[in-house]
Amino acid sequence: MTRALEPTDCAHRPPESVTGAQAVVRSLEELGVEVVFGIPGGAILPVYDLLLQSRQVRHILVRHEQGGGHAATGYAQASGKVGVCMATSGPGATNLITAIADAHMDSVPLVAITGQVSTHLIGTDAFQEADIVGMTAPITKHTFLVTDADEITRTLAEAFHIAATGRPGAVLVDIPKDILQARTAFAWPPEMQLPGYRPQTEPSAERIRQAAQLISQVERPVLYVGGGVIKSDASRELLEFAEMTGIPVVTTLMARGAFPDSHALHYGMPGMHGTVAAVAALQKSDLLITLGARFDDRVTGESASFAPAARVIHIDIDPAEIGKNRAVDVPIVGDCKAVLAVLIATIRAAGAVGTAPDLTPWTAYLDQIEHSYPVSYDKPVNGALSPEFVIEALGKAAGPEAIYTSGVGQHQMWAAHYIRYERPRTWLNSGGLGTMGYAVPAAIGAKLAFPHREVWAIDGDGCFQMTNQELATAAIEGIPIKVALINNGNLGMVRQLQEIHYAGRYSNVDLSTHSRHIPDFVKLADALGCVAFRCDREEDVESVIAQARAIDDQPVVIDFIVGDDVLVWPMIAAGASNDDIMAARGIRPLFTEAD
Repeated sequence: MTRALEPTDCAHRPPESVTGAQAVVRSLEELGVEVVFGIPGGAILPVYDLLLQSRQVRHILVRHEQGGGHAATGYAQASGKVGVCMATSGPGATNLITAIADAHMDSVPLVAITGQVSTHLIGTDAFQEADIVGMTAPITKHTFLVTDADEITRTLAEAFHIAATGRPGAVLVDIPKDILQARTAFAWPPEMQLPGYRPQTEPSAERIRQAAQLISQVERPVLYVGGGVIKSDASRELLEFAEMTGIPVVTTLMARGAFPDSHALHYGMPGMHGTVAAVAALQKSDLLITLGARFDDRVTGESASFAPAARVIHIDIDPAEIGKNRAVDVPIVGDCKAVLAVLIATIRAAGAVGTAPDLTPWTAYLDQIEHSYPVSYDKPVNGALSPEFVIEALGKAAGPEAIYTSGVGQHQMWAAHYIRYERPRTWLNSGGLGTMGYAVPAAIGAKLAFPHREVWAIDGDGCFQMTNQELATAAIEGIPIKVALINNGNLGMVRQLQEIHYAGRYSNVDLSTHSRHIPDFVKLADALGCVAFRCDREEDVESVIAQARAIDDQPVVIDFIVGDDVLVWPMIAAGASNDDIMAARGIRPLFTEAD
């Protein structure tokens, strides 16, 4: 468990004389940390020496620091707790940058602890010196450079508190080696000193009243749901609010699972590769009730033509997001869970549910769009294995209780569409930064968070080659994740963009995994300590998935050889209007107003 320190925690104990490194390990134990992902090196070695003595904190030795950061993120996304990664100075710390930026973009509670050269060497270009605090300042919620051993305990408590509260995010703590070796007095809990940090979680009563009044007046409202609903554990309140009001729901890529796919009011994922019904819902809406979403360009397309007739209620815990990308009629700063609870009570108390406009014509319109343009696929005409079929079969076999991670690209979009998500924190992916190589290490983190649940990494052959070395970590540490490798022989999403926007000039996207079998993924997975299968026929898909699911003591990799020219549909070209969505090649729906 990892948690933020609360003011009501246990009373202070008498201080003990310890080293700075001991203070780090003891603080992690007091904060409830169960697992740390990292690689040792000279500057951080004092901490690693003390980790040997910890009976509580398990260290996972990863093969690359980026993998450690993504594993910590996967752990945090699956569990809701703070993920922790660790690295040494210089290249160890800089190797964490991508994972830190990824966590920052997706509002993931992450604490990265890095060693630094001794304080008297800082600024001298010493061996393995890098200004990691300066480098990560733009991609973290906060950074700390500890220059006094007496500050270690308080700094770590503050780091965890900042990472986990308000809008979650990444925090970096950089500690020079001489500070780790110095003596200090350890006492717990420390007194945090964060006078300017006061996240607003409870909404304004006046703003709630305005929102409730606006909701009662419109005819085509939509709940535009973002990842903030999952971060605030507000799925129950969202379901209650939607069913109480009858308002349709769309869930962004980061919010898949926040609202059940099986629910009649759910119209899928909006955006560049969203469902036609979800895109239509936003475009034709007269009110967007935006919950923990940030009007990302992948959802809005050309911003000037996005939802042109819609007024906006924007609910977010981060005031900086409100009004940043879209003008707002009713801004509500607060935690989504708290805001929904108050909004539900307010609407019920006002008796507005029965007097609100009839939404039946609106939902009937969206039902008709959904029926006319369902998410579907055609099997490759050359008889190749369909990637959509593979992912759909996997989702049916593993079911909604499993946890799915994905890399970035075509397989990510197919996994978002063809697996049915019924619960929050079952779909983990890199949404904001779009980081290739995320899936495998994130699956390791998720599996450590929930050892008894099935965890599948759905990866592409491009993404897989960036972090597949972490399969050795999984094999050695006894973390039996499963990998569905969607092997289409190329950088699929880039190739799709080249086909559509560059007249089929496929520049540098052929990975040779089809044409030359370099690498042979089955042999590679076997060498990394995994059980490996290859599948290239539709009739074998279900049986090979069953074989993989039956293995629970080793990581498993299935190399699915799929068609190399399959495109993701629906699609909106980058920068185009959402009105220009293509349901499939040559099929462009024309939205009409609801009756």
